[in-house]
Amino acid sequence: MIYPLPAVMVSCGENEQEYNILTIAWTGTVCSDPPLCYISVRKERHSYAIIRRTGEFVINLTTEALVRATDWCGVKSGRDVNKFKELRLTPERGQIVKAPLIAESPLNIECQVIDVKELGSHDMFLARVVAIDAEERLIDKSTGAFQLNHSAPLAYSHGKYYGLGEKLGSFGFSVKKKR
Repeated sequence: MIYPLPAVMVSCGENEQEYNILTIAWTGTVCSDPPLCYISVRKERHSYAIIRRTGEFVINLTTEALVRATDWCGVKSGRDVNKFKELRLTPERGQIVKAPLIAESPLNIECQVIDVKELGSHDMFLARVVAIDAEERLIDKSTGAFQLNHSAPLAYSHGKYYGLGEKLGSFGFSVKKKR
């Protein structure tokens, strides 16, 4: 019961006919050098076979503005509907992978699968981050850092979606010397 979790939309597919979007809450960073991340997916999900076959996917960060699309992509199956068309989301070409980016997402993480761990109800796709695509308005011009907090990101906790509250501190603030 480790909550809250990120709520992300994972896009996959090699061509427009098979493009799909899957909502994932079981995702995260596992290593910074080399940059590795994971998603965990149930085998019966439509996207599972696509990701397993292609070995690629894109983690698209979600925002408060994308909360309806995030939920809808988690309850509807790509077997039955074209999620990009139904939600009027824009598939966009990435830098490296064939899987589409979601243009409306502020940050897209292009991933190539390096291992699949069969865990039980879900299989974990361990992936190398091969490219990052970010909205320029969210890049701090002086530091080059991505300012996630300016994108109004979503969190998921026990079946509910939340925006993030106010900043409570920055890394190291508890030990910083007072001036």
